Amino acid sequence: MCRLLGYLGSPVQVDQLLCEPPHSLVVQAYQPQEMESALMNADGFGIGWYHPQKNAFPYLYRQTTPIWSDVNLPQITRYVESGCLLGYVRSATPGLAVDFSNCQPFSSEGLSLPHPLLFTHNGYIEKFRQTLYRPLRLSLSDEVYLHIHGTTDSEHIFGLILNQLYTQPKLSLAQAVETALNQLADIAQAQGNIYFCANIVISDGQQLVATRFASRSPAPSLYWLDHDVNYPAGTIIASEPLFEGDWKKCPEQSIIRVGEDGTVNINQVAPRCYL
Repeated sequence: MCRLLGYLGSPVQVDQLLCEPPHSLVVQAYQPQEMESALMNADGFGIGWYHPQKNAFPYLYRQTTPIWSDVNLPQITRYVESGCLLGYVRSATPGLAVDFSNCQPFSSEGLSLPHPLLFTHNGYIEKFRQTLYRPLRLSLSDEVYLHIHGTTDSEHIFGLILNQLYTQPKLSLAQAVETALNQLADIAQAQGNIYFCANIVISDGQQLVATRFASRSPAPSLYWLDHDVNYPAGTIIASEPLFEGDWKKCPEQSIIRVGEDGTVNINQVAPRCYL
């Protein structure tokens, strides 16, 4: 399991979300409160953000070291502002290497899509390398197949979403995410009812789409907050609340979309669960 964070709204200094809150991602890396299958998130971290003015690919800063040990992070995040960012601290699934190619967020840079994407995932696929690794790869187009550089279950779930958008460009981001989850459930069932959980935050710089989903309950924790006194023009999605406030727990088996205007829509989805 890992911990993740997404923000959409008026531009803020990245350190205000990533480092300063009393239960920030830095704290969640060594003292998470709602993780069930690990004690800490010491296997790397990453942040990705969109420039508030330039129409450019999002920027990435990723490391394989624990987030609390990076002396450059406070300096960088103090001088970066963004209205859309994703953050992540990793607890590596056993058997999946701690190396740079497996660091999140992942991006769509290199693929021809209408909007560049950032993606984070908290969850895992049961015995991924032995179960769904090859079936998932075989379901991808050549272009998306070649886009995957690492070995994680997370990047392959991202691949399913990219494949939907690449092969069906009329799909919305939320539709692509839901279709990919259903596809993952079908493949997992066909391979012997393989367990997976998939809390996702993905963005194209103009919206956030998140999921709280697992093929059996309980799904990993996920919360959202909007109209907070400190962020009146922004919405935060996070694995655990960052500070005291009116945080709302996302329902299980749901897709949460935050629009460019700040509107939050939550839809129950019915992926083809089997457990």
